[in-house]
Parts: sequence; structure tokens; C-alpha cells
Amino acid sequence: MDTPHTISYKRKGLQAEFLLELYQDLLFPRMVEEKMLILLRQGRISKWFSGIGQEGISVGLTKALEAADYILPLHRNLGVFTTRKVPLENLIGQWLGKPSGFTQGRDRSFHFGLPQKHIFGMISHLGAMLPVADGLALASKLDKAQRIAVPFFGDGGSSEGDIHEALNVAAVWDLPVLFVVENNGYGLSTPTSEQFKVSSLASRAKGYGMQGIQIDGNNVLEVYKTVQELAYKIRETHQPILLECMTFRMRGHEEASGTKYIPPQLFETWKEKDPVENFEKYLESEGLLTQQTIEETRQTIKQQINKAVEHAFHAPNVAVNLEKELSEVYATPSDLPMGPPSDKGSRSIRFVDAIQEGLYQAMEASPSCVIMGQDVAEYGGVFKITEGFIDTFGKDRVRNTPLCESAIIGAGMGLSLGGKKAIVEMQFADFVSCGFNQIVNNLAKTHYRWGHAPDVVIRMPTGGDLGAGPYHSQSTESWFTHVPGLKVVFPSDPFAAKGLLISAIADPNPVMFFEHKALYRRIQGVVPEKSYGLPIGNARMVQSGERLSIVTYGLGVHWALELCHAHGYVDEIEIIDLQSLIPWDKESVFESIKKTGKCLVLYESTYTSAFGAEIAASVGQHCFEYLDGPVTRVGSLDTPVPFYPDLEKQFLPPSRLSSAVEELLAY
Repeated sequence: MDTPHTISYKRKGLQAEFLLELYQDLLFPRMVEEKMLILLRQGRISKWFSGIGQEGISVGLTKALEAADYILPLHRNLGVFTTRKVPLENLIGQWLGKPSGFTQGRDRSFHFGLPQKHIFGMISHLGAMLPVADGLALASKLDKAQRIAVPFFGDGGSSEGDIHEALNVAAVWDLPVLFVVENNGYGLSTPTSEQFKVSSLASRAKGYGMQGIQIDGNNVLEVYKTVQELAYKIRETHQPILLECMTFRMRGHEEASGTKYIPPQLFETWKEKDPVENFEKYLESEGLLTQQTIEETRQTIKQQINKAVEHAFHAPNVAVNLEKELSEVYATPSDLPMGPPSDKGSRSIRFVDAIQEGLYQAMEASPSCVIMGQDVAEYGGVFKITEGFIDTFGKDRVRNTPLCESAIIGAGMGLSLGGKKAIVEMQFADFVSCGFNQIVNNLAKTHYRWGHAPDVVIRMPTGGDLGAGPYHSQSTESWFTHVPGLKVVFPSDPFAAKGLLISAIADPNPVMFFEHKALYRRIQGVVPEKSYGLPIGNARMVQSGERLSIVTYGLGVHWALELCHAHGYVDEIEIIDLQSLIPWDKESVFESIKKTGKCLVLYESTYTSAFGAEIAASVGQHCFEYLDGPVTRVGSLDTPVPFYPDLEKQFLPPSRLSSAVEELLAY
């Protein structure tokens, strides 16, 4: 005889009270969505990504987890938020861009984090939060906690590189992560047959060395029981698992896209498998629900939703406040390191030794610091800066990584969300392009969006003059100076290298810390033995002069000094070392130019669109009446960095610096 419901449910000893609670948790997001679709048709909200038909996954999973477990949902996982009792009025305020929302009108839908609920929402770049889940799981593992991290991704997003990197890292590091893929058959309009060739996404797990399981995502009891069992297993073994939940999206990717690309018979098939209606019929068949109690439950939920909607719509709109917008891109640092101690204990050391010492002392001072990078443990990094660190700090805190820059940077953000400080070493600054999205769209924007500043420092061995060719010699700092939310630091001498690195690690904001490879073992300077910090954003006057200001940083400082000594310009040319590019010290630069009347901006990046162009433009705008000549720029040629020494010599700025200085002095 046919059952009144299509899905086969197995109660397995679950109490009636729990089943009724689960029903209400399942029905609530469905009814919220139905209300949102009405508001969308009325033009009262601007966009909606519907999860109708997929509620069984979000609700069953969330009910099965502990409250302290981390969940990283997508835009079709409303049930995660409602089941964890995130106030609906605030959720609607978020969707409307109201101050009552979680991003104060700065981002939309589910693009926010709620640390107090252990929920960290998505960004639009699919897959980007899976590495973050790895970092959260690593923080839990280091703390010997029992929390697990549960990131969602879709069948379409499963093609993203971040997802493959995150699965591999979790497997290699034995991280407590339950990766949940919602296979609803389509990535926007592209069917799974055009996304992958494997028979199931769960079958991919074997290739990463983890367990893979496929279940019926529309069966809320199967989801609940499976996740409960897998979560217990992960807590015991600290080994990740891939869970594929089969389901179907009954609406468009978002409402404007429609569903014409989907064969109509699929809707008929999956309508019979509706997770809400089937569970409702099952509870009726079990004698736990009647038509009267169903109607009463729906009326109660409807009243709650209507009340929350009216409150949200009548809440004040966001007040436009320029000062507030600009001031909340970065977190305000507190408890920064003290300035340099007295000269007692100072000695002359190399640039590379100053970096190593600053890093070591920061690790000593903060047990929450974790270093991650390729070959940084036993090998000590390709430049030997972390050599011997594992003897003191162990492999938990000095971690070799697979070759996957994006996943490791994302894991750094997850570590930060889990209360740690992450220091990520790029083997060469050139390789950071493989992790670009995590830096510019995740690290940089998070504090502005919902108030968490990722406590991540990315160390960037940079620059040429070493005959290393186009992929190991680039000056990439200008890629990041255009991105609000990042700080960019670029010391030129050992004293600044140590002090600024310690400050960068103490700063709660994401910092790109550039270290010129050609300076590592080429220069020495007097550096105090004790730990100290230097303010990020302060330039220094390297030498005073009266006729011309050279504004520069990094190796450029040494090129300028060599020129002055070679041509007798020591008393004529003032050299300003920026030390930090974001923020940069406009006041010191402008003060110097007002004194000398002439400005030359020197940098190693290729000439066009480098950060030096920003300096030149600012000088032209703010110091125009003080200038006695054109603002001049000297950078590298607009070509890739060549390998052959004579070609590289021609490429770099010193080959043109002397003539540019002579011309400007004579102007």
C-alpha cells in the first residue's frame, strides 16, 4: 500500500517533542521565503536567492550540531540562521540594508558573520569560505577543543579551485571539518552533466584520502541522523568527511533568472519529494500532527513573520556618514608594542637576521601566533628565516603547507576567526597571485562589512636585482595598495624591518609585509636585541637636503643613497623612506617637498600605474604652489622582469636615475 508521503523516514527512537520542534524549524524558513517572494513581487525587496526545496539540509544539519560548532552557509541556507535562532527582524533588516542588519547596509543577503552564533556567511566568490573553515578547524584542534567546522558548497561551486585546495589541506592536516555539498542539479543554468564527470561528488573524497557519503538531502531525519553520527566521528578522529546531499532547487538561481532552462518534468518529480510537505505528512501518519495543529502552527509562524517584517520596514534607514564609512574600513589597533629600547644591547645584524629575530620574538610573545608556508618547518623556508623555529615552537605552530596559496591564506582568516594570529609566508611574492581572491575579497573587506578584522600577516619576499627572471623578481606591492582594508608595509633597513614586522603582527588588520630579497644578506644595520615596535604609517628622513626630495622605499632607498654618494649629492638631496605604503605618511612627504621645491618618486615596480604614481599625483595636487619643477617618476621598464643580468640592469630604475636627477636639478 502506498504511504501518504514519498520519502521514507526512520524515527530511530526520536521523541515526539523533538520531531514537532524539528517540524517547526523546517516550516519556519519555508514560510519566511514565501513571504519574501511576495515582498519581491511587490517591489519591497530587491533580490532573493531561494532555498525552497532544500530546507531539509540546513535545518537537519544545524539541529544535529553542537551550538559551538562552526557553520559556514551559503545563500540558500536560511534554515541555518533560523534554527540557530538568529532574530528574524535583524535578518530582514540585513536584506533591506537597514542599520538593524548585520552589515549596516554595506553588504547584502547572507554575506556576514555572527561570531556569537558561530556562523560565518559567504562572499560571492563560491568556494572561498572552505579554506576559512579549515582555519577554524585548525584553531579548534590547536585549542584541543571539540568544535568542528561545517562549510557548505554547491555542485556548481565544486569546480572551484579553493574547494579542491581546502579538501586537500583538511585531509593532510587531519582537520575536524564536515564538508557539505548540496547537489541540486544546477549551477545557475548549467546542469551537473556539464560541471563534472564523476558519478557523484561524494566519490571525489577518496582522491583526497577522506570518507565520502551521499544521502537524500530532502529527508530531514536522514540528514539529522547522518550529520549527528558524522560529527561524533569527526570529533573522535579529527579527520574530515565529505557529505553530498542530493536535492533540487525549486526556484531560479535567484528570482530574476527564472527556471526556463530546467525540464518541467524535473519539477514534477521533485515536488513529490518536497522536504516540508513530506515531513508534515509523515508526522500526521505518526499521529503527531492534525490538520488543526498544522493550521495553528502556520498561523503562529505567519504572525511572527509579519510582525518582524513590519518592524524591519519601519526601522530607520542607514544614515550616510562619510567619517564613519572611512573610519571603519580598518580596526583600531590597541596594545601595540612599545617603541625601540635604549641603545643598550644593540648590535649590527643583517636585514634577514632582523626579520628572523622579529618573527621569533613575536612568536615568543604571543602563543596564539601560527606560521604557515611552504617548507617553513624543518627546512626553515627557502630563505632560512624560520630555520630552527620548530625546535622552540613545534610543528603545530610552524606548519609546512601543501602548495596552495589560496587555501592557506583563507585558513589564515579562519585561524583569526578562531582567536589566533596567522603569519603566512609566500615563498616568493610573485606566487601571491594564486591567493589573490582571499586577500582582496575576504581579508580586506571583512572588517568593513561586519566588524571582524582578520589578524593575518602575509610575508612577501619581493623584488629583483638577483637575476631570477619574470616569476621570482616582481614588485607586486601596487597590486594591493589599491585595496581598502589592507595595510602594506615595506621596510628598507634592518632596524625598521624588525620593528615594523613586530608591529604588523600585533596589528589586528591584515598586513602585506614586503621584504626585499636583495636586502636580506646585502645590508646590515644596528638593531636592539629586545623586542620593539615601530608605528605603521610613519616615513623616515634618511638624509636631509635642500635642492631635491627623493621619495622612495625598499631597495630604492639604497639606490638613492648610492647615487648621492657617487655624484656628491649628499647635502643637496633629501631622501624620504616611506616604510609603509598603506597608510603612507603624506605629511612628511609634503613637508620635505615644500622645503626643497622638487620631487622625484623612485620605485622598483614597473613604471605605469605603480603606487609611485599615486605619490606623484598627490604631490602635484597638494604641493603645486611649492614646486620649482615637474614631479618626476623613475620606475622599472614596462616589461616583465628579464633574467639575463644586462637586461635586468636595463630594466631596473638605476639605469635611468642619474639622468633624471640631473635633469630635475637643472630645471
